[in-house]
Amino acid sequence: MAKAKYQFDDFLTIVKDDYKDFVIKVHEMLLQEGFKSKIQVTKSNGFQLSYHQPKIKTVAGRILIFFFCEGELMVRLEGKNHEKYPEVLNNLSEEIVSQIDKAEDCIKFSDPERCWKGCIGYEFDIRENHYQKCAVRCFQFEVDFESVPALFKLIECESKARHSA
Repeated sequence: MAKAKYQFDDFLTIVKDDYKDFVIKVHEMLLQEGFKSKIQVTKSNGFQLSYHQPKIKTVAGRILIFFFCEGELMVRLEGKNHEKYPEVLNNLSEEIVSQIDKAEDCIKFSDPERCWKGCIGYEFDIRENHYQKCAVRCFQFEVDFESVPALFKLIECESKARHSA
């Protein structure tokens, strides 16, 4: 059986009206920066829209995933350049910081032998707190009305950091 081919509009039809402009704005920005989009259905995330750097087909090239968890729109940013925009991290709302705080700590920092060889766990500070988080869910956020501007800024900063690299 052939896999279904989904388009951006297919993904957009299931996004709540409150967040469609955000998704469209991110989509247009990332395409303009040269990222390639891919829409698929996965066992872990269901219907998801992801963006990759051109010519990097591995997870290392992924910048962002939009997906749904229990009916809510989620964003997972692969923020490998987070050290280039500390002022953005320091200005995140308490709600967004609490979501980062809830992400799993990366075992690479406490026991490098127990973590997988290619681990790139994230180490950073937000205001007075130091974090050592697993890269997989460190920057994974539920999209809500209040978080949209900050999430857009994070995505924009990561995109620009990758574009200039």
